[in-house]
Amino acid sequence: MSYFDIIFNLLLILGLPIFIYYFYFTMVSILGFRKYEEYPEAKKNNRIAAVIAARNEEKVIGYLIDSIKKSNYPNDLLDVWVIPNNCTDQTEQVAINHNALVYNPRIQVKSKGDALKDFFNFILKNNDIYDAFCVFDADNLVDKNFFLEMNKVIEDGYLVAQGYRESKNPRDSWISGSQSIFYWVQNRFLNGSRRAFHMSAILNGTGFMVTSKLLKEIGFNTFTMTEDIEFSTQCILRNHRIAFVAKSIVYDEHPVDFDVSWNQRKRWSTGIIQVLYNYSGEIFKKLIKTKQWIYFDLLVYLITPYVQVISFAYTIASILVYILISIGSGYIITPVTLAIWFNIISIITTFLSAFISVKVEHHKVKCCLTKTYFAFWWFITSWTFINIEVFFNPITNWEPIKHEKSVSLNDLELQKEY
Repeated sequence: MSYFDIIFNLLLILGLPIFIYYFYFTMVSILGFRKYEEYPEAKKNNRIAAVIAARNEEKVIGYLIDSIKKSNYPNDLLDVWVIPNNCTDQTEQVAINHNALVYNPRIQVKSKGDALKDFFNFILKNNDIYDAFCVFDADNLVDKNFFLEMNKVIEDGYLVAQGYRESKNPRDSWISGSQSIFYWVQNRFLNGSRRAFHMSAILNGTGFMVTSKLLKEIGFNTFTMTEDIEFSTQCILRNHRIAFVAKSIVYDEHPVDFDVSWNQRKRWSTGIIQVLYNYSGEIFKKLIKTKQWIYFDLLVYLITPYVQVISFAYTIASILVYILISIGSGYIITPVTLAIWFNIISIITTFLSAFISVKVEHHKVKCCLTKTYFAFWWFITSWTFINIEVFFNPITNWEPIKHEKSVSLNDLELQKEY
């Protein structure tokens, strides 16, 4: 066996875990092409509170409150609570003007998770009248049937559920378009496919429901940068599968600037790494003890930042090794050619996946700018460099994203070209 054969076999062995990781995600994603799961009609309506943690959101929060109040759900069973925190604008007054209830935190709030934790602790102790809570970001707009569909899930026995994240502004820039496609992929090929496997969906930060029963059982005690993923982990560890409700639609505003998107995604990566660090031991113990696939799937999801960085380093190292061998041998060896073709194919595949995701989610191609489909490859690839930065310079302070897409739900529906 030549030294080249030894190096090639060694690289093959080292790359096998990476291949298995991506193969697993591909196989799970295939079920995303199935029809979204539906839930039986509810026999009764539950009392629900819409909860909005808001920091300097005077330009958009009024439109969200109005969209909630126009829902096809009994008004006497639906309240809107706004939690203004660290505000220097008129967010609280706008909320009051739109007939929302206001809760001012009693603690120092450093993140959305802090605001929610304080609110839930207060409301369950002093005004325990709600069956469930639906959490939104202030820039959202809520579909008129959101609460009717969530109520079906509650009556079907689920204690926690994630709604469908739609986009307010897919055509504003290639960044907002790429992030819109990313969440359509999440809806269809992450949460939708996992429900088909009878595993758990993952909360996506906004448009999610949690029952008061679950909050009384485990509380809302998060401390990482991604309270949604941390709370998802806490639920799964207690064997509460998260439902995915495709008909509970919430419209979300995405960044239009690359730097803003970079910082937002950097916070997400920091949070995922924090969750893995703090919960991996407990997840692994649950996996060994119960042999339930749901815990393996959760671990695979949480190691994503590490796998992206390792696979990037592996690819670069492999190419360099093969180039050096080619230089030494005087001719281009087959692995170098394969590596070049692999990267070309990956770019083409990413382009096609963006196009397919748009079509599968029943949007027209023109819902995004044309350059978005070509730039989506860079949007996904840039996440690797974000993860590398996070390992050396993680986010330490939770910073809000500025929202300025002031549009009502009616206007949004009129403007939609998809």
